[in-house]
Amino acid sequence: MRLQLSPEMEAFRDEMRTFFTTQVPKEIRDQVAARRHVSREQYIEAQRALNAAGLAVPHWPVEWGGRDWTPLQRHIWREEMQLASVPEPLAFNTSMIGPVIAAFGNQEQKERFLAKTANLDIWWCQGFSEPDAGSDLASLRTTAVRDGDDWVVNGQKTWTTLGQHADWIFCLVRTDPTAEKKQRGISMLVFPMDTPGVTLRPIQLIDGGHEVNEVFFEDVRVPAENLVGEENRGWDYAKFLLGNERVGIARVGATKKLIAQAKEFAREITAGGRPLSEDPRTLARIAELENELLALELTALRVVANSADGKPHPASSVLKLRGSELQQAATELIVDIAGPLSLASFADGGSAVPDWARVATPEYLNYRKVSIYGGSNEVQRTIIAGTILGL
Repeated sequence: MRLQLSPEMEAFRDEMRTFFTTQVPKEIRDQVAARRHVSREQYIEAQRALNAAGLAVPHWPVEWGGRDWTPLQRHIWREEMQLASVPEPLAFNTSMIGPVIAAFGNQEQKERFLAKTANLDIWWCQGFSEPDAGSDLASLRTTAVRDGDDWVVNGQKTWTTLGQHADWIFCLVRTDPTAEKKQRGISMLVFPMDTPGVTLRPIQLIDGGHEVNEVFFEDVRVPAENLVGEENRGWDYAKFLLGNERVGIARVGATKKLIAQAKEFAREITAGGRPLSEDPRTLARIAELENELLALELTALRVVANSADGKPHPASSVLKLRGSELQQAATELIVDIAGPLSLASFADGGSAVPDWARVATPEYLNYRKVSIYGGSNEVQRTIIAGTILGL
């Protein structure tokens, strides 16, 4: 089955495809396609190339760099970017704090932050999860106490992705510990990562990489003007932000790319005297994944068709849940195709093991995270039960 686009949307798809494959440096796209580490400088270079062409934040208000596209155009834009192995615009900037400031920030904050956020002149990180408040985010205990013209922040955040690169953090803090419900009394503050009292400590992941961090706050003074929106309304902004994040986590285009690569790798590996690409069990497994991904894509298209008011659709939880499961299944497939070769995870450049097999296991391990971040899949099932199924 092939999804049929109108002639206008086909032309739009071709325009996006041409741009992504010709205007973003090939060495960066090759790095992504090989599933290798993308440096801070490469992220910035790629996003600035997109922003210069008006393609970094098409979902933002037009006055701040948006394109007033239809939801379908935005879907095509994202999918073609992933298929072309272009680093997506930094989600912390473009899908999280940028839309929050555009929707809830004051005019001064919009003028101060939005253009720099779109161009990655400011690299943002997210201060939400805490050691005892991950999936149950509303239980966060980091506090902010008003002291004259400042807020004084104390506490800890964890799993702060790419915090080692960040210039600023957007942080959920408890400003009213007496609120009746734990979801109330939470506010959102933004402040530079080099503010006195901020300490960042790396966390080494199971794949051997440094991607996430712990962040500690000790009497960090944040100007009152850095409060986003209204005091004690931070939970509303967090829900808005996470709804946007979950749509992007589906990553249909990226999973299509992984499956296409898996087919190529299956042609390289032989078992019993013939390539795995001719093995019935391997073929059946690939076909099942492709069918599941098509179902997810159709769901994504239904979501974008019903999100014209700009609000996150409740089915974004479905996209997050199933999308993360299919990404994990695709990385597991590649490990199984590599077989014993996948054990050479950290082989050096002189190894005879193909590059793709060397990164197979680290990527498989790294992708265990996708069913947790953006709201764990267990939480998404609860949301689906309540908001979609009415249970």
